[in-house]
Amino acid sequence: MIDVILPCLNEAAALPWVLSRMPDGFRALVVDNASTDGSAGVAAEHGARVVAAPARGFGAACHAGLLAAGTEVVCVMDADASLDPAELSRLVAALGGLEAAAGTAGAALVLGRRRPVGRGAWPPHARLGNAVLVRSLNRRAGTRLRDLGPMRAARRADLLALDLADRRFGYPLEMVLRAAGAGWRIGEVDVAYRPRVGSSKVTGTLGGTVRAVRDMRRVLGQVAS
Repeated sequence: MIDVILPCLNEAAALPWVLSRMPDGFRALVVDNASTDGSAGVAAEHGARVVAAPARGFGAACHAGLLAAGTEVVCVMDADASLDPAELSRLVAALGGLEAAAGTAGAALVLGRRRPVGRGAWPPHARLGNAVLVRSLNRRAGTRLRDLGPMRAARRADLLALDLADRRFGYPLEMVLRAAGAGWRIGEVDVAYRPRVGSSKVTGTLGGTVRAVRDMRRVLGQVAS
């Protein structure tokens, strides 16, 4: 069994589809980040385990889910129906391949590289912000990534050992920075990226993208210093 951490802020409309697509062997862990639309109830009705993370922040929700997870390998993905849980199996398979290549002492992280499907899936301002951040990340960390993919797979103990500190939008970038600094093997697997269901907090709005880029730039400065 593999726990799938789903940070959730007002995703009641998207959760039924997301949870219905969870593949065999994967268990949904919805981290309710103080939603006001009944997301927690919807998640429970569809068989997910629900964890409360009342302190707002994407990183806060991810970390609460990581602490609550109980499986050796965990996955993280958005709960807005922009990503299909059915693709998680391919990330976990790639994780096993990276670990085998690294040997018994190696840690690994697999990111889902987004491939837009459908009009409006990845607005130009969001794609530009991602490209700028990835370029900065690659230059500072020595990685060769093409996306800060929000769908991820790694071993829970390894992620906890990274001691991630950011509790806002900088959390995903900090994970990759610290993993690269620790010598992890980091890989990418192409995944479909669809228009999200409901209103966007980040990529769908210019303001949300600016806030996310600001948080990630702050993390780049802190971790690199």
